[in-house]
Amino acid sequence: MSEPHLARLAASLARPPAKSERKRARLHLLDWLACVAGARGSEAARVAKAISGSGWERATYLGNVLEMDDVHRTALLHPGPVIWPVALSLPDTDMTARLDAAVRGYEAMIAIGAAFDAHHYAHWHPTATMGVFGSAAAFGSLIALDAGQYASALGNAGSVAGGLWHMRHDSGVLTKQWHIVHAVRTGRDAALHAKHGATGPQALLEGPQGLFAAMTKEPGDLASAGSGWLIEAVSLKPFAACRHAHPAIDAARELRKAGKLEAPFLVETFKDALTFCDRPDPQTELEAKFSLQHAVAVIADGRDAEPEDFSPEAITELADLRAQVSVVEDPAITARYPAHFGARVNGLELIDTLGDPERPVGEDAIIAKLHSLARWGGVSGNDADRAVSLALEGDDPQALDALIKEWTR
Repeated sequence: MSEPHLARLAASLARPPAKSERKRARLHLLDWLACVAGARGSEAARVAKAISGSGWERATYLGNVLEMDDVHRTALLHPGPVIWPVALSLPDTDMTARLDAAVRGYEAMIAIGAAFDAHHYAHWHPTATMGVFGSAAAFGSLIALDAGQYASALGNAGSVAGGLWHMRHDSGVLTKQWHIVHAVRTGRDAALHAKHGATGPQALLEGPQGLFAAMTKEPGDLASAGSGWLIEAVSLKPFAACRHAHPAIDAARELRKAGKLEAPFLVETFKDALTFCDRPDPQTELEAKFSLQHAVAVIADGRDAEPEDFSPEAITELADLRAQVSVVEDPAITARYPAHFGARVNGLELIDTLGDPERPVGEDAIIAKLHSLARWGGVSGNDADRAVSLALEGDDPQALDALIKEWTR
């Protein structure tokens, strides 16, 4: 009988990350801080303040509000909003321990998420269903679980995995933020219980009544980076919209730079982009972020797809341009998805999107993103500079904790 999936993953998590992965983790930490800074004025922030006195826990509500959180393409999930609150949740841990926890959290969340299929994605929010695994792995790293305890923590966390997409049909709800909070709390608790002897099912994924049977039709293999770590394959999002809209934004920007972006606009893209983002008449900020039509109108109007470009004011101002955008599926682009997020706008096709490993954005771009979202969230330039320093170079975890507590107060 083959070794259970979770047992193999647990053994892999026990190896030490290298300096290169810790450096990469710092970039994702900065990216997450940018997302938190930009969401300070949101309704989710109000709820967080009412519920928690802890900075890291309040920040849990904010990491995915602006739709600018990092993303893994083939697992179709966003690790950062789940992993960073957990990795920063134990006050007496140094930066190396926190970075290692993040690398392990990304690994578990992505490795398991990549095994789930299109049927799962059609009904379940993978950041939520897989987030419990990432949270358990990250906190397990902080409290030094051994391989057996890791497997138990993953099994128990996954036994209550969930998070349905139905919230997409209700305008303005905070369910997506609640999914993150639930994943963080559940995985963290599972790791803590495993540390004290709570054993769990190691065949939770492939077992006869496990997650594959319950949530998939054609499960695949767990992802592996070989001797490396999967955090290296995570994309960073430069635009304040659903990732499915990014290829169209990117192609429209290229046309605009060439002076060739002219109405009418035809967007050809993959099926999931239409499923999630074919929204010609958005009424709210969130709906605008999930609108291909609005995304292309933003670029056609000379804007850069920043948070203010999806505000109620922008929705009104861009109505005429939005009406000139048509969207259709291209089966060839769908066939390349999710390994490649692509789109064609008025004949210009991009196979991969800015921020993906094939077209990476560097440290300077994420620093600029931090400053842009900090301004949007009312954070001073000095505080933004301090965040950059703490994330990319700092070894003062208490200063980082204090910054997050101040931002979320």
